[in-house]
Amino acid sequence: MQEKHPQWAWQWDRIYDDNQWLFTEWISPNTLETFRGKEVLDCGCGGGQHINFVAPYAHSITGVDLNAVSSASKNTASLKNVTLKEDDLAAMNLGKQFDIVYCIGVLHHTDDPNVTFQNIAKHCKPGGRTIVWVYSNEGNFLNRFVLEPMKTVIIHHLPRPVVLALAHVLTVLLYVPIYTIYLLPLSRLPFFQYFQNWRKLSYSRNMLNVFDKLNAPQTWFISKEQIQSWFPPEQWSDVHLSPYKGVSWRGSGTKTGT
Repeated sequence: MQEKHPQWAWQWDRIYDDNQWLFTEWISPNTLETFRGKEVLDCGCGGGQHINFVAPYAHSITGVDLNAVSSASKNTASLKNVTLKEDDLAAMNLGKQFDIVYCIGVLHHTDDPNVTFQNIAKHCKPGGRTIVWVYSNEGNFLNRFVLEPMKTVIIHHLPRPVVLALAHVLTVLLYVPIYTIYLLPLSRLPFFQYFQNWRKLSYSRNMLNVFDKLNAPQTWFISKEQIQSWFPPEQWSDVHLSPYKGVSWRGSGTKTGT
């Protein structure tokens, strides 16, 4: 059983992400129409923001989260086709399989992403679709070797309101290089592709992204080889794996096994 982390409940009780186009890019080449009329499982539903994007298309959607079900309940209260469960993604047994299982931005925060992926994939029907989005090992040198050690030594020991204030400060400071140096055609700069999204997103969404990285109790960075191992050809067809903005992986496949 994975440990509960109150940091996530604190985050989703206070911050809500309503940016649908970013979600659609993370699930690409699948689209919101992919969910039309389907029984759907949202693995790691957080504050329920992705449920709100998918529910108008789905026949039904079940959201599972270990830490923030109360936030998801408040944010999805008006939706009649939503069921929420508090459970551990790595150990849950919901007693049924779904047409679509998706896990966006969550696997890399679990104790063991490999074990967790295998368990959520068990909940996908044969012929059903599993969709994931994870931070990549590739392109995240500064996060892996600068930010993560700083979190261990300093940030994890700070009160959450202080971390939130720090996120605001860092977000403001990042706007300076993003709207100067990163406007130049210097594609070898770290996070060059990633910062293209900053200029499309609101301040509040960019701040959430910074806070999310500071707040996460643990983060793994998934290599190309690791995510490929999740979708072996003897168990999955129509597999799509692609990098996103140089710092993450999109993965999806249609299940052929049981």
